[in-house]
Amino acid sequence: MKRILFPTDFSDVANNAFVHALGLAKLVHGELILLHTYELPIVDNQFAPQNYQLLFDSLELSNFEKFKDEVPKLRAIAEENHFEDIKMSHMIMDGDLMYNIKEIIKKDKIDYVVMGTSGATGWKEAFLGTNTGEAIVNLSVPVLSIPKDCKYTKIETIGFTTRYREKDKEALKQVIKIAKAANAKVKCLYVKTKATDNTEATFDEWKEQFKKDPVTFFVLPNEDVKESISDFITHQEIDVLAMLTYKRSFFESLFSSSFTEKMSYNSEVPILALQE
Repeated sequence: MKRILFPTDFSDVANNAFVHALGLAKLVHGELILLHTYELPIVDNQFAPQNYQLLFDSLELSNFEKFKDEVPKLRAIAEENHFEDIKMSHMIMDGDLMYNIKEIIKKDKIDYVVMGTSGATGWKEAFLGTNTGEAIVNLSVPVLSIPKDCKYTKIETIGFTTRYREKDKEALKQVIKIAKAANAKVKCLYVKTKATDNTEATFDEWKEQFKKDPVTFFVLPNEDVKESISDFITHQEIDVLAMLTYKRSFFESLFSSSFTEKMSYNSEVPILALQE
């Protein structure tokens, strides 16, 4: 059974992403591990009041009480969306969110992380200076990021960007597994620039290898890679975009202000970031 970690602060953004996490769990026959973290204030021991421990105990108790109150609400959301059969467990931890996520990934053998993103420009907020952005470029497992206004629907088409490297095949195989579980199709995009070092023989070899899978390959000549990705999402009606994070600088540049302006009409597309 696949294990999916879902960090939540119980906000509307997180609750919306929770439905997507449940949907992924159903597709991959997985279970959800819900994580809520909080950070205790840093107090200089030298000037700490005598009730220092009482203060921390009170903060921990209030966080636990909030956690205890919110969990039934999440179960209600699962029932409303017909995911009540998904196995769920819960964790509450103090400390830094990213540190805790990394520790849980190692300890509990996590397969996926699902996180919600906030902000009016979902793509930019998802990848620049947010917890989700940090997760995408730093975690060792695939991260599914859900823009705040992205409502859960059945996945029909998954987009996958590639550079036709041998190591990209393993990522594509991951995407194909999800697509087959969802009875969806995969549309694989390669943007061919003047600097390309791929040949027609490479394209043909990939088509031959994946000919029995629900994959269609697109090779689009264009010097503007970002614009091509944006147009591809729109014209091919992509429901989820899967991308490898092999080149962090390029991946982050996709979500610069200039690109997100072009992507404004695609800001509700979830992104599945796959690690090398």
